[in-house]
This record gives sequence, structure tokens and C-alpha cells, in this order.
Amino acid sequence: MRSVSGPLCLFAYTLLACAPVQASAWRLSEQCPASFDKRDSRCWLRSTYQQYGSLTGAGVGGLKTGLPPFRDGFTPQQIDLGRYLFFDPVMSANGKLACASCHVPGKGFTDHRVHSIGMGGHEVRRNAPSLWNVGFLKRFFWDGRAHSLEEQVQGPLYNATEMGNRPESLVKTLNGLPAYLTLFAQAFPPTGNAIGGDIAAAQVYTALAAFESSLISLNSRYDFYAQGVADALTPHELEGMNVFRSFVARCAECHTPPLFTNQQIAVIGMPEPAGMPFDAGAGAATDAPMLRGGFKIPSLRNAALTAPYGHSGQFGTLRETVAFYTGGRGHAVPKGENLHLHWHIWEPKLSGVELDRLVDFIGALTDESFLPAIPASLPSGLPPPIESTLGERS
Repeated sequence: MRSVSGPLCLFAYTLLACAPVQASAWRLSEQCPASFDKRDSRCWLRSTYQQYGSLTGAGVGGLKTGLPPFRDGFTPQQIDLGRYLFFDPVMSANGKLACASCHVPGKGFTDHRVHSIGMGGHEVRRNAPSLWNVGFLKRFFWDGRAHSLEEQVQGPLYNATEMGNRPESLVKTLNGLPAYLTLFAQAFPPTGNAIGGDIAAAQVYTALAAFESSLISLNSRYDFYAQGVADALTPHELEGMNVFRSFVARCAECHTPPLFTNQQIAVIGMPEPAGMPFDAGAGAATDAPMLRGGFKIPSLRNAALTAPYGHSGQFGTLRETVAFYTGGRGHAVPKGENLHLHWHIWEPKLSGVELDRLVDFIGALTDESFLPAIPASLPSGLPPPIESTLGERS
């Protein structure tokens, strides 16, 4: 078994102690993260948007539209354990890559790369999507092939070009770390006559899903405006919101508040970066010809922080991205591809000023007030990935 030795600092969501720490001294937080209430030892989401019962009754782009179903009810300990796992390179086959290597808190939970970097320094095929508000989503990955957070986390963990691990290797490694044995016992205590045992892969997936579900971003200046703070948005942002909601631009039909995505798969004919082959997206994942070239509609929450944009990082700025939609129906579809473009992709002919105002409005969707703390030390004894050190540490 591997042991954790040397001076380690014990942290949860707030600093508890700093001293040489044995495995038995590691403690998970008993407090729910921000935006959650603790009830019956579990964490339950609390948001002003929950007072609105209808998902559609407020009209296209309505300010007081309700939230879709959400994943909550995890314990504080499961969420905190997931936080450690998220930042720990021990989760990868080579001990160098963590979930946070591609989903950096200080970069909108992306990595600002066209394509993320996986095992051996090789680029993966697609751009890293943001993880803000993933607890509300019902489809995961750009092609929508996963249908739960537990299913989603297994993708990068076991993809040979991403984190390169295998289920049996992962649980063997974790079971060889005394600190993780201690923490998993806290997050998944034995019930009834059970006496506890080895760490199971399903517990790893549950903990990661718990942490990712805690990444809530619903307190932007737009949200203050939606809840009645009349001066929360600037005049330019208000103009942009009106363009966004208009039946000319039609942005809100797919990027529907309050998540700013309707979670559907859409074929819009977005181009690939120069030299990259055509990506069939959901068409390949589902073997559905109608979805060839289709991708999940991303949320615009914190989009100002997550450049570059698109499933392959095609656009370097938000301005370039919104300009694509006014370029004309199918104008970027490669020769030889007969795609079934989404019905609302047309030619809105927005002016340069209108595009600028759209960018202003999207910037008003920025909210990192519940950014989680990055562990200063990890149960494996490995350091957090270099990129993830941007931001608050605890």
C-alpha cells in the first residue's frame, strides 16, 4: 500500500489545521457549499429561480423562467471528496493529469485551448466545455452521448487519449492510499450490519458527480436584473438583451434562460479549424443521419471566460462566434456535406453594432461568486495540476 508521508496541510472548504498529517487525520467538510441548504445531512439547492414553476410560460427568453430538474441531495462529505478527486492527478494513468487539468476553475472551468491536452501531451479532438451548472443538464459531451454525470465522468477517466486510466487500475490505486480509504469511509459510511470495505468505482463516480453538481452560477448581473434590480445592466447590455430575445436574432430560442441553453442537439453547420477533418458529432454518436454535424447547445453562462468557442475551438472571440450566426444559412458547411440544418439558422443580417451589443450582454452572464477552493494538498500526496493553481486555495 502507498502511504502519505511528510508535512501535509489539512483543509476542507475552510482551513482546519496545518501540521504533519496521518491518513486518519484527514477530514471532509460537514458544511454544504454556497447555494445549498443542509437538511437531513444532505445538501439541497436553493435559488430564487425555484419560485418559478414553469419552464416555458414566460415566453422566449423570459426573465422569470423556472429551472429544469437538478441533481442535489448529496452529502457535504461526498461533495468535498469529489473536490479532492477532481483536482488529484492520481486519477490519471500517469499521475500527471487531473479533471482540473482541462477544467480549470480560474478559466471558467475550461482550459482556454482550442483542443485540450491529454496523455503524452497529445491534443484531444474537441474543446473542453465549461462545467458551470452541469447539475442541471441531461446531456453531456459535445455530442450528447452521456446521460448522467456519473456516465460523463467515466469518459475522460478511461479514454486512452485523455486520462488513460482503467477502472480496475483506478480503484486499485485509490485503495492503496490510506488517506483516501479514510475519506471514502467518511463520504460513504457503512450502513446496517456492513463493516465497510474497499473503495468501489461507483463511489468515485458519485463523488465526482456530487462535486460537479455543486458548481452553481446563477448570480450574475443579468440575474439581479431578472429579479428586479433595474440598474443591474448597463444600457449597452440592455440593448444586447433585446437583440438576444428578438425574433430577428432568435438567440433565446436555443440559449434559453435561465440556463441559457435548451439542452438540445442542433446542426448549425459550424466550421472546423483549418486542417481538421469534419466532425460528425451526434450523428456519429447516435448513428442518426439527421444529426450528422450536430452538437449540444452550450450554456452561455460565464461564456466571456471560456474562449475559444465551439466544439473544436473554431472561434477565438465571442465577437467572431456571434458573427457566424449572421453569415447566412449553411455558409460554412464543407463541400460534399448535405447537413440537415436546424430550422432557425437563417440570415438575420445583424449589424456590427448589434453584434457588439450581443457580446456586451453575454458578458453580463458572468458569475464566479461560488468558485470552489482549490486544495493546497491532496490525499495522494501529489500536487494539484499546475494550471489549477490559478485561484483561491484551501
